[in-house]
Amino acid sequence: MIQAILTSILFAMSAVSAGRSTRLLGAGTANLCRLLLATGFLALWAHLFGGGLGGVGLPWLFASGIIGFGVGDLALYGAYCRLGPRLGVLLCLCLAAPLGALIEWVWLGTRLTVYQTVWGATILAGVFAALAPDARVAMAPRTWGTGILLGTIAAFGQGSGAVLTRKAFDVAGQAGQSIDGGTAAYQRILGGLLLTIIFLTLNRGRQCFPPSTTEIAAADRTFRRAWPWVLANALAGPTLGVAFYQWALAIAPTGIVLSIVATTPLVVIPFTMVLDGERPTVRSLVGGAIAVLGAAALAYR
Repeated sequence: MIQAILTSILFAMSAVSAGRSTRLLGAGTANLCRLLLATGFLALWAHLFGGGLGGVGLPWLFASGIIGFGVGDLALYGAYCRLGPRLGVLLCLCLAAPLGALIEWVWLGTRLTVYQTVWGATILAGVFAALAPDARVAMAPRTWGTGILLGTIAAFGQGSGAVLTRKAFDVAGQAGQSIDGGTAAYQRILGGLLLTIIFLTLNRGRQCFPPSTTEIAAADRTFRRAWPWVLANALAGPTLGVAFYQWALAIAPTGIVLSIVATTPLVVIPFTMVLDGERPTVRSLVGGAIAVLGAAALAYR
């Protein structure tokens, strides 16, 4: 299961890199730069070795990218700005499991079992304990609440995006087609890239005055400091991370793979302690461990 373990490590590195690049560039710009780099890497694979833009699953994968990579990641990067990478990824990954199960039940008719309900409640309890305000951290209640809201939206995007991806594979299978992981990731990321560009264009259009020369020079210096983190995020997340994730799913049971990947929030902790000097409380660590346990159990089932 080395592939799944590497996936968890790469996703953790991606979260930490995203936290750094977001603080330097802002949520929208950091996410756009990451998506542009990752799209280039995935396009090389898909058009040289994969299926390119072909297949009947393309519309579903594109829609999955709009919700997952687009809405989900825009919200996730906003949560990174307010909560940091550790709590942001915890909120997103752990809540995505029960939300995805709920969406699949409502849309596709997959019934929730007692087992799923119990572990879903366990996840919520753990996340609540981990995200309870910390008196040692000076953070405005509004900032804290906005971060939690954005993290929840990100989890909804991740969960519903996963359901749409499953629908795409089902449609392709019924048509006698197969989609490799790199091609699926490429077709998904195009939808997220489109929505992110539209969002940033509309947001920039609200600025009435063009930036001054001093502001442009300062932005250039900031980007030079941020680009190594943007590159690391693009490689560790949607490129290498997704590649190892698909490789693991190809050779091992889905429940085992997802259970290991669900430990990503715990893997983030040593990275944030070393790079950001973060010292989480015991309550936050216990709550995170409970949430991860619930996510792993739910995925394994």
